[in-house]
Amino acid sequence: MRKIFIITLILALLLALGVPWVVQRMTEPKVQEEGTIVRLYRHDTDTVELISLEDYVTGVVAAEMPALFPAEALKAQAVAARTYVVKRMVAGGVVNSCHEGADTCDNPSHAQGWLTREAMKERWGKLKYYQYYYKIRMAVDDTAGEIITHQGQPIDPVFHAACGGHTENAEDVWKFAVPYLKGVACPYEADPEPVRRVALPLEKVAGALGVDLQPVPVSTGQAQLIKVVESTATGRPKTLLVGDRHVTASEMRQKLGLRSTNFTWQYRDGQIIFATTGYGHGVGMCQYGAKGLAEHGYDYKQIINHYYTGVQINNINNNN
Repeated sequence: MRKIFIITLILALLLALGVPWVVQRMTEPKVQEEGTIVRLYRHDTDTVELISLEDYVTGVVAAEMPALFPAEALKAQAVAARTYVVKRMVAGGVVNSCHEGADTCDNPSHAQGWLTREAMKERWGKLKYYQYYYKIRMAVDDTAGEIITHQGQPIDPVFHAACGGHTENAEDVWKFAVPYLKGVACPYEADPEPVRRVALPLEKVAGALGVDLQPVPVSTGQAQLIKVVESTATGRPKTLLVGDRHVTASEMRQKLGLRSTNFTWQYRDGQIIFATTGYGHGVGMCQYGAKGLAEHGYDYKQIINHYYTGVQINNINNNN
């Protein structure tokens, strides 16, 4: 009886930790590996490592999207991650290259985040690691080799955490229009905390933006300190007059550490209180929106085509 109990317990644990994925892969015909290698610059070791494309994509999805998200959202993230690095490999590493001799790096401020397996264990814990790793790996394997293209070329598949209900046109954030980066409605965004508030001392705002701001009466402070000069198509601030200087919303977000460019503000007691909606630049795929779409029955291809206008999904292994 004890032996049967132990075997049953082991089987139950294996099922919880992702064995269905293993069984599925063992019973499927083995796919020929194409041998695509990514040259990844690791900031912590100051070295360039050679990693298989699909292993690289697995590490990116683990770093960039919560493993609890639905499988179809993870698949969409996997295709976006693969497209990102393939675009840079096609360009010979000259597009936003993080280091000489590398295609990309693991710093999310420069490129895409990336986690080693050890880092995944630290993030999730050893028990959850197996469940989450195989869940993500299955999403990667189910989309193996797939990238997003526009007019036959890999796109720049930008993404962000939460858009606040509508994504942005690229030109409203980065000046230049991109045909596949058009703002779209995001009806099922599932951000658990869409609005955040942060109070910054007036002198900190002035120093960060390089402007002269003086305390003013509460009744007129908001209008005198910051004015919206130009708005985006969705009503976000695009260009602002701060003191005597014109500043883009993207610059304000970066220099003040705000969660998004979708913000309002109030002046009170020597502080400017910013209220931000969403998280990120708002262009391309909204990750919490992808989660919501997946929960409403959209598959990963529908999610991708929702956020990137006029694109196709192709497999690099089928192209000569």
